[in-house]
Amino acid sequence: MLRLQKIALLQFKNYTNYEVHFDRQVVGICGANGVGKTSLLDAIYYLCFTKSYFSRTDQQAVQSGSQGFRIEGRMELNQHIAELTCIIRENGKKEFLVDGSLYERMSAHIGKFPVVMIAPDDAVLITGESKERRSFIDQVLAQIDPAYLQSLIRYNRLLQERNALLKEAALAASFDASLLDVLDEQLSVQGQFIYEARKEFLSSFLIEVENQYAAIAADEHSSQSEWVKIDYQSHLATQSMKQALQESRSADFSAQRTTRGIHRDELYFTLLQQPFRQVASQGQRKSLLFALKLAQVNVIKEMMGFSPLLMLDDVFEKLDEKRIMNLLTKVCADSKSQIFITDTSAERLEKQLAKLGVSFQLVSL
Repeated sequence: MLRLQKIALLQFKNYTNYEVHFDRQVVGICGANGVGKTSLLDAIYYLCFTKSYFSRTDQQAVQSGSQGFRIEGRMELNQHIAELTCIIRENGKKEFLVDGSLYERMSAHIGKFPVVMIAPDDAVLITGESKERRSFIDQVLAQIDPAYLQSLIRYNRLLQERNALLKEAALAASFDASLLDVLDEQLSVQGQFIYEARKEFLSSFLIEVENQYAAIAADEHSSQSEWVKIDYQSHLATQSMKQALQESRSADFSAQRTTRGIHRDELYFTLLQQPFRQVASQGQRKSLLFALKLAQVNVIKEMMGFSPLLMLDDVFEKLDEKRIMNLLTKVCADSKSQIFITDTSAERLEKQLAKLGVSFQLVSL
């Protein structure tokens, strides 16, 4: 089992110097808005994913007026203790260490201590652009398949190079297509690998999401089989990555970017055969979000043999009493994950957890 035993923060967001120990499977983190509940979850995410869940750059996580930060954590995995340290130096350099050993590549840490976060801004996963859903797929696969993560890193680098070349071509009087041919060949290899990995993974994962949604939003008067359907859409469903790049080359020159490929993949949600985001209520949208994340927990557990850490930030907004109890039952009573839940009301959180009969710890900030 995976457990975070303690975490210590120095100059991280609104924490000058703070340390807390965790001794239960379920940890409630309570306090008024702005005291640092979400920041504490983000620090835990850093220890698992080497970067912030919320901030675009590491410097945004540095406490105002400071030049760097340090996060230390003690993680237990299958009775083995690991000491994790994330440091942002005064010069902006990032270092990540496990038991005192420094990683040469941050990506080598991804998946060793898997984590799943559910936060209010995750609503964009349902209502936002397709890149949000691709990012979600990539985050899930990156934690269970190191080869996928490395292929994705290479694909994104090659895509940037190809797009830069297309922009240069638009300004140049003459253009040598041989370099574009080389990039297309390399991009095709990585793109095809990523598509096949996504296709195989999503064939069973999306069914799990649909089942999770039905369990969370259960209503005895509704036909669950008709509720939510999810389709994986990709240019590569009808042609290879190499063919897609060849056929779109003229359009790519005009657009000055790569218009086809796995970077345009999409997950399409429907509710009762209608576009989900057009007809779904706020509660239904949040239930689908939870279904996606809980399916992620289950697939990590199945693939890795243990449950990831699960963090729920301010999840009680826009959920009725029944949906709250269904969710907490799924994550607290049925899951083997160590769970961190934030709420502004300690009384409300304690009341809900007490109903489930689980052992829990409350941390007040």
